[in-house]
Formats: sequence, C-alpha cells, structure tokens
Amino acid sequence: MPSSPRDVLAAFHRAMLAWSADDLANLYAPDAVHEFPFLAPGRPHRYHGREEIRAGYQAAWSATSVRLQEIHDVVVFDSTDSEVVIGQWRATATLEPGAAPVAITGLLILRVRDGLIVHALDYMDSLGTFHTLGRLPALLDSLGVSSSGQS
Repeated sequence: MPSSPRDVLAAFHRAMLAWSADDLANLYAPDAVHEFPFLAPGRPHRYHGREEIRAGYQAAWSATSVRLQEIHDVVVFDSTDSEVVIGQWRATATLEPGAAPVAITGLLILRVRDGLIVHALDYMDSLGTFHTLGRLPALLDSLGVSSSGQS
C-alpha cells in the first residue's frame, strides 16, 4: 500500500491506466470525498465514500468505449501541507480499438492521510475531451444548447 501522497498519486495513475475501479477505490479512506469541480457530463459533482467512488467509476467506465493508453507529462507539485499533492497530467486515449489517439488533460489535488485519499479534487478538461472526441455537438444538444450557438 502506498503511503506518501506522491506514492498514492502514482498508484492512482496506475489504477486509471488499468481501468480498475477496485484498485482506484482501494486508495481511498472509507469516508473519502472525490469532487469534480468542473462540469463532467454524465457524472455527479462528487462521490461520498469509498464504495460510491468504486460504483461511480465502475458505472462510468462500463458506459464508455474511451480507453486510456498512457498518462504522460505528469508534473507533481508538493504543497506546504504535507498531506497534499498536486498532479498535472496529460493522457492519451482512444475511442475504440485501432482508433486515432486523442489527448486529455487534467489536474488532480489529493489530500492523503495515513496512506489513503481522504479528499480528491479532480479537474479534468471534460469539454475539451468531448470536443477532441467529436462528441461536443451531441453533448451541447443534450444540455439544450444548439451546437450552432443558438438555444
């Protein structure tokens, strides 16, 4: 089990690449909170507790054909708070096997206590990802906003 915030961040990235909701959820304290401050279509604003995090990621990952191929350009920032680590990242993903790769970017702020995540702030560029995947018009339509700029 990783113990330092940096180790937990690295384990988080490994779980994401493995597409393992179990490995990911096991990094969290039982009463942890995982928040998505930016609009993440199809996802709640936050998950409360390890089991909700597990179920939320299992549901999200089973509902998409997008698969992470690589997490790269990771820049880790240490905080003056020894429990906090900040990780800026880029990922390469594919929409389906054999498809051209697309870029995804984000920033993750983790508070780690006793080797477990107690709070996560997950700033992923969801709108940029939808745009890159060619799904932005469908997303806008689902929100009642015309992709031509008219609503």
